[in-house]
Amino acid sequence: MISESSSPAVIALSGLTLRRGTRTVLADLTLQVAAGEIYALLGGNGAGKSTTLSVLLGFLRPDGGTVTVAGTDPVTAPDAARRQIAFLPESVALYDQLSAYENIAYFMALTGHEPTRGAMDGALDAAGLQAEARTRRVGGYSKGMRQKVAIAMAVLRDVPVLLLDEPTSGLDPRATADFNALLGRLKARGTAILMVTHDLLGAADCADRIGFLAEGRIVDEVRPADGIDVLALHHRYGEAAAA
Repeated sequence: MISESSSPAVIALSGLTLRRGTRTVLADLTLQVAAGEIYALLGGNGAGKSTTLSVLLGFLRPDGGTVTVAGTDPVTAPDAARRQIAFLPESVALYDQLSAYENIAYFMALTGHEPTRGAMDGALDAAGLQAEARTRRVGGYSKGMRQKVAIAMAVLRDVPVLLLDEPTSGLDPRATADFNALLGRLKARGTAILMVTHDLLGAADCADRIGFLAEGRIVDEVRPADGIDVLALHHRYGEAAAA
């Protein structure tokens, strides 16, 4: 197992256990993600990836272990923890009849923020959404464009944690490369990023560490910067490393 970053952990799971009936979904899961680090969590269906995100968001209460998000326990203070998190689900929920600007203004108002048009443009520039698309209804957007709107909101909120659920699913190679470049910019801002994915190739392109989750525990971890054999990992982990 590769040692964690030497920087303080922004996301910290230690000995996390969660059961559903007689089934153990998370089994002594330990994981840390530092500020300015991208961690990719790979695993097949039922490995515990979505459950891990739900615990971090305060939607599920673990049976054992500890969890903190930017120093806050989402089990005892879920609302406070969620204020530290931007969450990008696999399918971004926006109002199709509204423009990018209107969606951002509405959702930011729900968090108590009222960004100016200039601030929204700055965030959308950072997210890479073309200027001419910003006044169009998002109902005509591609998945990648919808993600850019959601990322712009994360930029505006300026929270320390970004959680991603299968962010490159359904994206073409160019859109995937653009998304990974965007994650690199958020990493440079100091955001701690945890993404759950099936896409080993995409993870290897952007992540600092990749953990392989099986039966609720991390069974291996690699650091792409050290060089990895993608074909060997595909062979070893099968569905967990499916592109």
